[in-house]
Amino acid sequence: MITTPPGLYFVSLAHVASLFPGIHLVNNASSFSDACSVSVLRFTNGVLAVFCSILIYDIITHLRPALTDRKATFHALVLTLYPLHWFFTFLYYTDVASLTAVLAAYLCSLKKNYWISALLGAVAVLMRQTNIIWILFIVCSEVIKLTLAQQKDDLLPEKSSMSEVKVASSTSHKGATSGSNLRKRRSGHVDTVNHSVAPTSVHAIPHSAGLCEEMQNMLSNIWQLKWELIFSFSPFFLILVAFLAFVYWNGSIVLGAKDAHKVSPHFAQLLYFSLVSALFMAPVHFTSGQFVALVQSLWKKKPFSFFLLVIALTISFLSVHFFSIAHPYLLADNRHYPFYLWRKVIASHWIMKYLLVPLYVYSWFCIFNTLVKTQKKIWVIAYFLASAATLIPAPLIEFRYYTIPFFFLVLHSDVDDTISWLLMGLLYVAINLFTMSMFLWRPFYWNHEPGLQRFIW
Repeated sequence: MITTPPGLYFVSLAHVASLFPGIHLVNNASSFSDACSVSVLRFTNGVLAVFCSILIYDIITHLRPALTDRKATFHALVLTLYPLHWFFTFLYYTDVASLTAVLAAYLCSLKKNYWISALLGAVAVLMRQTNIIWILFIVCSEVIKLTLAQQKDDLLPEKSSMSEVKVASSTSHKGATSGSNLRKRRSGHVDTVNHSVAPTSVHAIPHSAGLCEEMQNMLSNIWQLKWELIFSFSPFFLILVAFLAFVYWNGSIVLGAKDAHKVSPHFAQLLYFSLVSALFMAPVHFTSGQFVALVQSLWKKKPFSFFLLVIALTISFLSVHFFSIAHPYLLADNRHYPFYLWRKVIASHWIMKYLLVPLYVYSWFCIFNTLVKTQKKIWVIAYFLASAATLIPAPLIEFRYYTIPFFFLVLHSDVDDTISWLLMGLLYVAINLFTMSMFLWRPFYWNHEPGLQRFIW
């Protein structure tokens, strides 16, 4: 049953229409419906995957202009091999189209093309309704950047005692600017964006301020910049209003099988996401160096960090005890990874779900520790809230839901180690080979349902 908006079908119609003259000549397709074969429809995702890889590269070069073209291309290549993204490139699911639309909206937002970003955001919501959360996150991300950059511009000239910091910041800024200018010279592209706004490179953002100070500064500057922000982000507000009107008319955010996809307080889903994401970045997070660095970071900030650790462990234990949902589809459908992970790991013994809690907490601490190196603390909180708003209401454990938050995580993680990226790429290739071989060469049958069944994510 269809449970997502018809955005992918509209894109497919346009794709088939562009191919119809050639298909008509080669295959003698007598009608448009004859041209809509399974292979042609699946090819839609293949085309979108190519656009998606280009978007990933552009976002990487925008966020990290100091990277060489070779490194940026290599990072983009590794991300295109991400198993959940790679596998569904060859099937007719909404995942590739959804990710492409969200990343396109984000890239336009980074370039300050907010009206185009909003249009692409509307397309993203038509692909998958939960993308409304990521469109709002994109808005929050830009508001954070604009308002805190304004605060930086206001404060630095007033503090003559900060000369050393200013010199260091100037040196860093010149390095980033020269890298950016070099990239622009190579591509022949001149940025026409309003230069009154501070650079959006993650390396140009200071991170010394605390969370409370960031929030206070941001709220203060939001009021000062209220008319500019209203004009820039008004199209996003229209999308939100239209979406809320649809939810009111539909009676729910869920389409199709509403009984099977009821909004549920599935807090454990957020824990599963943290561990799965950390495992897909295992060469970064599951190393002795990362563990030691995390312990040292917690030790330096004691006792507050220990208090946070206790709170995180407590909330996680309560989440897996009271809000761990075994959806009927999870228990019945043996074509997916979560079916086996639930049976063989989480539900293998009553104590297993509690033993995994320290791993969940460690994974989230690693994620936070990685993001806070390059992002404002309030941005990290916004990312966590967006991930929570996307995942917690979903009663079904579905790794496909983790794709967009994972991409935002990796794109904003300042991982420069080539060995780590290489190992991540090899990990993805190994997983892809295994999954594709299972899908192609290990089909099976169900006694209660006719037809061939295949193993997928």
